[in-house]
Order: sequence, then C-alpha cells, then structure tokens
Amino acid sequence: MVKVAVRGFTAGVAAEVAQAVRGARGVLLDLRGNSGGLVDQAVGTASLFLDGGPVASYQERGERRELTAARGGDTTVPLVVLVDGGTMSAAELLAGALQDRSRAVLVGSRTFGKGTVQQPSRLADGAVLELTVGRYATPAGRSPDGTGLTPDVPQPPGGDPEAVTRLADTVLSGLGRGQMG
Repeated sequence: MVKVAVRGFTAGVAAEVAQAVRGARGVLLDLRGNSGGLVDQAVGTASLFLDGGPVASYQERGERRELTAARGGDTTVPLVVLVDGGTMSAAELLAGALQDRSRAVLVGSRTFGKGTVQQPSRLADGAVLELTVGRYATPAGRSPDGTGLTPDVPQPPGGDPEAVTRLADTVLSGLGRGQMG
C-alpha cells in the first residue's frame, strides 16, 4: 500500500503522484488540508485512476465546459481518499469525481464546500487577479459549493487524525482483499 499526501495542486503534482503510485497494490490518497490549486493538476491526478470520462463540468459565460480524464488510468488498484474540512476547491473536484464514479471510498469528515472556478489574470503591475468564472459540478451533477462533500465512511468521534488514518487503512485493506495479499 502506498500513502500519498497532496497538500495543494501546484505545477507538477500530478506527475509526482503518478511516480509515487506506480506499481502500488493499494493507494491511500490524503487530501486533508488541501486548499486546492491548479485544476489541470487535479484532473491529471484523476486521470491516474480513471480511464477517461468526466471529472467535472462548469458554466463559463453561459457555456458548459467539461473537464475530462485522460484515458489509460489504473482502474483496478484499490483507492481510498482522506478528506476533511480543509479539503477544498480543486481537491473537492478530484474527490467528488472519484466518489461519483465509484472509483474511491472517501474517508474522513465533510469537505469545505468551495466549488468555484477561478481564472487568474495578470495585471500591469505584476499582481494576479483571480476572477470567479463559474461553479463546478461533479460527474453526478452535485455542486460542493457551500455544502461540501460527505465522506462514504465518516471519521471516528473525536476527530483524531491518526484514528482517521487507521480507519482509512482498514477500509483500504478491505477493498484490496485478494489483490494486496
């Protein structure tokens, strides 16, 4: 089993995750405290575990835009995604896609609920302005904006991060029974 913590979707993260999970017989993807980042990196990470198909959609200037996973991802490796109230934006986009497409079990607590799409624009003085251009929806049409995503397996009472990790390990072991042995 491989544990990978992704704290933000910065440039190159999808490639780093791909390297970390290569040959894994089970993956625990920890998105707790991930405030989001580059949507293309979240979609790239989704592509590692999906064989094409929808990741999310959003409306921009009245036009529906689709975010789609690349073909060829590993759809057989057992996958658990850890989430919490600090999981937001692009991290929710990824978690929601994997949950809606029955590709991963989400373990932890409700996510933050930031389902907006921002487009950065560089100003003349070098500053960057982030303009909200839409709200995204998961493949099943759910918008996490304002409500967050509900995990499939809620964290144990008390919210101890180590107890949540142990619970995720147990779930992953159950998913991989016969594959990881």
